[in-house]
Amino acid sequence: MKLVRHGPVGQEKPGMLDGGGTVRDLTGVVGDIAGGVLSADGLDGLRALDAATLPAVAPGTRLGPCVGSVGKVVCVGLNYADHAAEAGMDVPAEPVLFMKAVTSVCGPDDDLLIPPGSVKTDWEVELGVVIGTTAKHVAEADALAHVAGYCLVNDVSERAYQSESTGQWVKGKSYDSFASLGPWLVTRDEVADPQDLALWTEINGHRFQNGSTRTMVFGVVELVSYISRFMRLEPGDVIATGTPPGVGLGQRPQVFLKPGDRVAMEVAGLGQQHRTCVADS
Repeated sequence: MKLVRHGPVGQEKPGMLDGGGTVRDLTGVVGDIAGGVLSADGLDGLRALDAATLPAVAPGTRLGPCVGSVGKVVCVGLNYADHAAEAGMDVPAEPVLFMKAVTSVCGPDDDLLIPPGSVKTDWEVELGVVIGTTAKHVAEADALAHVAGYCLVNDVSERAYQSESTGQWVKGKSYDSFASLGPWLVTRDEVADPQDLALWTEINGHRFQNGSTRTMVFGVVELVSYISRFMRLEPGDVIATGTPPGVGLGQRPQVFLKPGDRVAMEVAGLGQQHRTCVADS
């Protein structure tokens, strides 16, 4: 099952895709793709619907972030061995965790805002894990039971803010539009193996990232369990699980985003994002 949120910024309505890929409106059925809707019972209730009987959403309607009321975005750094190598850093012994401000969350095709004066805005295609039920001190054997599904995440980074000044990575990770989610939340039952998904990024038609979740250092099960030791994970929280090699920072010479650039990315089975870079003011 593929769940979406559609409509103007801040006014998104819940929806789902039917078998033909048409967005169907869930207004009046659920309040949002959030909270209890993400639980096993909530998702089972949506599966029982005949999508063809729901109102169709007009083609071209904006899709918002596929999850509503996101409480936190927890990110995992250096989680692909080959990406750690291109960054000139050792593969970590334990997951490296950092946060993105929830104000950075946006829709899959929304403009990617380049901060004023930024010259090192970078891309990172990632598998996102959407939490469905509260997880605290969860064993690895039980971790997937707390997962509602998966989505594509672009963990945009401003590298100078991230690494060339004092403080934590969060400064380079949290600008408006730096966490695009979607287009869809794909429920866990439709992803046979989250550790066998191809993912790629193209900038202006040139493919820079071309990887697979097979090369993740710490898999989804390990990450959900590990993170739940340090913070309570709530329904709607998103874990961005890291990026494969091919980011702008790793190019020789380095390549960063500028206004007018077109960013396209995909995680197999989770859809594509198509964004235009725009100078913010």
